Amino acid sequence: QVSVLYFARSAELAGLRCETLSVPREITSLQLWEEIVKVHPRLALIRDQVVFAVRQEYVLLGDQLLVLRPGDEVAIIPPISGG
Repeated sequence: QVSVLYFARSAELAGLRCETLSVPREITSLQLWEEIVKVHPRLALIRDQVVFAVRQEYVLLGDQLLVLRPGDEVAIIPPISGG
């Protein structure tokens, strides 16, 4: 199980700020994103703009294999505008 944290637009689309999800221990970053989108299909709207962080390290969505540990944090961070 991992803790998924939603920020800004991703929190609006998911309807919450955090939750715990059960996912495979070994999973690619893209597969992890797809697992999250299964739970919150509206997140698909920001797929091309989202920044993903696992254990506070930025991760590109793709074939990168992640080895998750129970309690790991996964953050979904959409682009933030401002100046």
